Amino acid sequence: YTAGWLAPGRLTAPRIIDQIQVNSGSIYPGYRRAHAKGVCVIGHFVGSGALQPYSTAQVFMQGDIPVVGRFAIAGGNPYAPDGSVPVRSMALRLTQPNGQQWRTGMNSMPVNAVATPQAFFEQLQAQQPDPATGKPDPARLAAFFAAHPETAPFRAWAKTARPSASFATNSYWSLNAFELVDAQGAKHAVRWRMVPESVADDAKGQGDNYLAADLVQRLAAGPLRWHLRVTFAEPGDPTADATKAWPADRREIDAGTLELTGTTPQDSGACRDINYDPLVLPDGIQASDDPLLPARSAAYAASYLRRTSEEAHLPGTVAGKKETR
Repeated sequence: YTAGWLAPGRLTAPRIIDQIQVNSGSIYPGYRRAHAKGVCVIGHFVGSGALQPYSTAQVFMQGDIPVVGRFAIAGGNPYAPDGSVPVRSMALRLTQPNGQQWRTGMNSMPVNAVATPQAFFEQLQAQQPDPATGKPDPARLAAFFAAHPETAPFRAWAKTARPSASFATNSYWSLNAFELVDAQGAKHAVRWRMVPESVADDAKGQGDNYLAADLVQRLAAGPLRWHLRVTFAEPGDPTADATKAWPADRREIDAGTLELTGTTPQDSGACRDINYDPLVLPDGIQASDDPLLPARSAAYAASYLRRTSEEAHLPGTVAGKKETR
């Protein structure tokens, strides 16, 4: 009781997922509740070895690590036009030789809008569409932003952000901080981002589903590559506030190259049944004190349980085998 387990007003992962479903306008059985529209990718990660003094994780050693990933756009509608939102996401599952996994979900924005699970829930409530217009109430949104000045850096980014014409030309940020653990047990606070080798141009996507088609076309011409750039914090840099970027002069290390070689639709690809929980971490990588990390993990689990339960009862499934999403 003192932990709040019996308190009906307590913020829980199911309440967050419920609100995301309301904001999506419908429940789409078998689909992820957030970033519902996506595509699977496969490839590998080749570590540079440069992070070995700072982490015992095998993924950072020199060598080839298999990857199953997923690109997606923000939002809970799997049929939304690709150009409806500027945020793209990259999720990866890297499987080490010892069987341990590193799962990471990154977004194409340098900072998060809010810093706490409660503020995120309040943001979702403020973004709930008005039944009369089908859009969020501007006054309600303005009140939320006024009450949360920490959203200013994200809003500044959003004012100039434009939906990219390709997943391949975006950088993707971890947003949350993590800790690398070296062989002596010392911890090093870091954030990371994936930086593409592909160069963006002024092209605009055509139609509602151009991102998946662009990915197929690009991969037909050869692999797509990103560099994993790991940024080290200095004393005083916030690790529990994803709304604040670290200074640009912080030390960075190129930890290796992600190379993607193939893509498949998410209803038949290897990424379909993966929960990209950011707290699935191998030895040598740990969560920081960022409160969003356990909240993300819990919400992802709630979403996963709902969609897999729905898949098992959808027409066309055989003995509970997921075949539709």
